[in-house]
Amino acid sequence: MKSAVIVFPGSNCDRDLAVAFEAVSGSKPEMVWHRETELPEGLDLIGVPGGFSYGDYLRSGAMAARSPVMQAVAQAAAQGRFVLGICNGFQVLTETGLLPGALMRNAGTHFVCRDVALTVGSSQSAFTSRYEAGERITVPVAHHDGNYFADAATLDRLEGEGRVAFRYAEQVNGSARDIAGILNDAGNVLGMMPHPERVIEKAHGRTDGRRLFEGLVEEMMARA
Repeated sequence: MKSAVIVFPGSNCDRDLAVAFEAVSGSKPEMVWHRETELPEGLDLIGVPGGFSYGDYLRSGAMAARSPVMQAVAQAAAQGRFVLGICNGFQVLTETGLLPGALMRNAGTHFVCRDVALTVGSSQSAFTSRYEAGERITVPVAHHDGNYFADAATLDRLEGEGRVAFRYAEQVNGSARDIAGILNDAGNVLGMMPHPERVIEKAHGRTDGRRLFEGLVEEMMARA
């Protein structure tokens, strides 16, 4: 598996995501600076990490979405490459238009940093194939703008098409219909606010996030 992690000014989870990619796939990812206009050739997976790109000025992810590299990421997604955006990465993907909706200020306006319970909404994607639909897992969050919003028609479409990958099983940030992560219509782009890369080793206290990465590796090996 050949992967890359995009790095923006203010990214602070890029190394965490790179470690997760390498730990599960055995291959070290390329780190790609946001000002690059092209991605390395032959990529299978692109990670857009968490953090505070550009200090969250204007709106979280808004400036990063206009970085030169995101045009290349959008092109790769259109070609069927897998793209995983976590936390700030989810915000960037919505601002880029790769995923619908927006991430707003948390209900209550507090920064939330703790483990949260999630339910798996669908197991029919490469990202969730190692989980059971309805399964409950625990994954940490750390965000101030994770309140997912979309109009009713968009929410109905996401649910009707099985594109809600994860939901909060408890009150976390006020997200519409408790949505914690969504897929694009082709199923090769996932954005989620919780951090699966922080729960892949026993030393982390649990390994609930590891299966997300294992499912991706399995899918890419099957395609090879």
